[in-house]
Amino acid sequence: MDGVYLDHAASTPARPEVVEAMLPWLSEHPGNPSGSHAVARAARRAIDDARDLVAALVGAQPGEVVFTSGGTEADNLAVDGVVRSTGCLPACSAVEHPAVLAPVAEAGGIVVPTDAGGRIDLGALAEVLSAVDGIGLVSVMLVNNETGVVNDLDAVTAVLVEAASDAVLHTDAVQAVAWMDLTVACRSAGLVSLTGHKFGGPKGAGVLIVRSGVDLAPVLRGGGQERERRSGTQNVPAIVGLGEAARLVVADRAATVTRVGALRERLEAGLLAAVPDSHLTLPEGTPRTPGVAHLCFRGVESESLLFLLERDGVSASAGSSCASGAQEPSHVLAAMGVERGSALGSLRLSLGHASGDGDVDHALAVIPSAVARLREHDPVGGSA
Repeated sequence: MDGVYLDHAASTPARPEVVEAMLPWLSEHPGNPSGSHAVARAARRAIDDARDLVAALVGAQPGEVVFTSGGTEADNLAVDGVVRSTGCLPACSAVEHPAVLAPVAEAGGIVVPTDAGGRIDLGALAEVLSAVDGIGLVSVMLVNNETGVVNDLDAVTAVLVEAASDAVLHTDAVQAVAWMDLTVACRSAGLVSLTGHKFGGPKGAGVLIVRSGVDLAPVLRGGGQERERRSGTQNVPAIVGLGEAARLVVADRAATVTRVGALRERLEAGLLAAVPDSHLTLPEGTPRTPGVAHLCFRGVESESLLFLLERDGVSASAGSSCASGAQEPSHVLAAMGVERGSALGSLRLSLGHASGDGDVDHALAVIPSAVARLREHDPVGGSA
């Protein structure tokens, strides 16, 4: 991989141990795990071993692990599966991933606002639950994919117990695995979505944890795999890789959090000191994971900045997206109430297990000059 990669929140490099674990299941073991002969049974044992590792990662029982194609399918299955099974109305926070927002909207659900830090407004949630009958699912992401802000799921659960005791809590924990102990952080969630490529595993391998007692109708029907909760022949190599990534992240998470947290602090401090009229997007003191530095630079457009950074060897992403040729702030920043002039110049620099000092050094060398060049030659004025 050439250049400096600062987009780990989008996808992390697969760990070498993960690739090594997957290779035999790509080339040497062709068995379909639904079969009955010895080759098929070997594939089924490999899946069961991975299931045990993922269950340990979250503090679940192996039978509560449902393998999916990724986080999007897991989120869709959580919302659609509960709605189909119970006929309930879903609700979610305004900063959820589109994989949650879209099915909630299609089911006629409720979107709950956030505070200025992007955490769900617990007071607003309580009001919604008290005012609207039939809400049986509430989805609140543990860690936001754009800003890295952390929600307190125990506090969310306390609101549910008081105002809608029968409602199930779903959390998209995709961005949390690398940084947080899910056995604690997700203990109150009845449904938990994960995906492997956010913590050193392969793309195309995800999980929905379905706690015992949660009613869930399948979205994919067919052969009845995954205890009839998600039909389709399991992707054995990817599931094996996901299991190995789960094992590795549990073993080295504490050390990675400390190391990457120091890198992130140095990166943010250096950019704030070198770039005038810049600021961190999240209010000071907002709980967040160590992997994301999210900043706003007034007077530039994110897409133009990303173009210059890529030319200078930095792969990053914006906190805003282009729609119909006109850049608009992301739904996350809009929900947080970030002023438009700042939001248009947002930048997400995300680190991971493969990040090092050289990545931060290079970013600090090129980002300030890129911002200066844009402000000089193509300034974006005010908040228009």
